[in-house]
Amino acid sequence: DGRLAALFSIADPIKASSRQAIEQLHAEKIRVVMLTGDNRATAEVVAREVGIDEIVAQVLPAGKMAVVTRLKREGHTVAMAGDGVNDAPALAEAHVGIAMGTGADIAIESAGVTLVKGDLVRIVQAIKLSRATARTIRQNLVLAFLYNGLCIPLAAVGMISPMWASAAMSLSSVSVIGNSLRLRKA
Repeated sequence: DGRLAALFSIADPIKASSRQAIEQLHAEKIRVVMLTGDNRATAEVVAREVGIDEIVAQVLPAGKMAVVTRLKREGHTVAMAGDGVNDAPALAEAHVGIAMGTGADIAIESAGVTLVKGDLVRIVQAIKLSRATARTIRQNLVLAFLYNGLCIPLAAVGMISPMWASAAMSLSSVSVIGNSLRLRKA
């Protein structure tokens, strides 16, 4: 009869680990931007609750991709995390697309990294692992160049036996593998 009889409010619950994930990203000096198709009021509530730095709300998939493109053009390294069909273009456009394994197949196909569990804390773990991997690669290059850069020229001028240079090359390979195995603890 023209009077309000009922009012419903429906919302997805925020995962308990989301605030922790955002805090850890901030500790890594990473700025967090939320790109969402949801209305601004809903996005602001979520952002306040978990500590997100910036909100871009009510955007369509092309709008998400445009924001990623703009951030890249501004010189930022952009990692985009998403799980839906609407996130796929932005995941593909980002420097690093991170799909949640619990999400849509197109998001997983568009991303470079897929996290098996859809937990934002895993993003921080993936970042730390990728940094440890890059550091290990640099260390391995130094190890390989040290062994080979010293022993091969010394063998070429006859200062050491080629057999010792060959042994050093094998030791170089063992050192690189041993150093790489440390990543299992990362």
